[in-house]
Amino acid sequence: MEYISLSQSLKKIFNTKVYKISLTSGCTCPNRDGKISYGGCTFCSEGGSGDFAAPFVPIDEQIKIAKERVNNKFSSKIAPEDRKYIAYFQSFTNTYGDVDFLSRIYMETIKKDEIVALSLGTRPDCINDKVLEMLKNLNKIKPVWVELGLQTIHETTAQKINRGYKLEVFEEAYRKLKEIGVTVIVHVILGLPGESEDDILQTVSYLSNISPKLDGIKLQLLHVLKNTKLAREYEENPFKIFTLDEYVDLVIKCLKILPEDIVIHRITGDGPKKLLIAPLWSADKKRVLNTLNNAIRKASREDKNK
Repeated sequence: MEYISLSQSLKKIFNTKVYKISLTSGCTCPNRDGKISYGGCTFCSEGGSGDFAAPFVPIDEQIKIAKERVNNKFSSKIAPEDRKYIAYFQSFTNTYGDVDFLSRIYMETIKKDEIVALSLGTRPDCINDKVLEMLKNLNKIKPVWVELGLQTIHETTAQKINRGYKLEVFEEAYRKLKEIGVTVIVHVILGLPGESEDDILQTVSYLSNISPKLDGIKLQLLHVLKNTKLAREYEENPFKIFTLDEYVDLVIKCLKILPEDIVIHRITGDGPKKLLIAPLWSADKKRVLNTLNNAIRKASREDKNK
């Protein structure tokens, strides 16, 4: 049950440690502004899942702020001025807005020497022809990643979390993105209300077999955050929240389904501690990652000895 982590993949591609910096494009979301719905997905915070991103200021200033955050957090033998970064536009829907404006700020970002790749978090219903042309042009300069928030393949759950689009919309956007040659990473949330373990593994199995082949996946633990619709639902009618042991077991089952050459960009995730309602054990990120990695190594050894 070997798997390729994001850090391993980046070091192999760029021959050095690469850091991810979270930036802001200024976009909102059609699931918030009324085009599709209001309020966003039920789990999404007021920061649009970009609570750790730099503030929306000119891009040069954003990059400076984000790099300082990373450089203060991580010690390295590589001097700060020599470090390489992925520019991750994380907050809200980063292909939903004036494409000419977005092209300018993404072009300004991707041309910087220290930026080795551009990553855009978005929704599959916000991938149109003009966006595809922009992404294709950016991808000629440096690698472009598009991160699609699928979360689940199950329509009942999608309606419950107010996702706002059907699976066919994801499939069409995915196919078009793969056709222009960008890297596609899909987000899956483990532990959505009402979903069984089988439901979750069906989503992972679907992505394991999708064609063209998936480049990367994020396995994201569900967080219940303050000031979200999900928090109100949890308060009124508490739903099951994974224990750490249950979550670790589930991640291992997911990894056993996924092809070994798919890059695993995330095996958990951490919400802002000031907003976190549940599960509280997820706030201890170091413990969670150590527990996960130890269990994965153990499962790998057992697989090899069979």
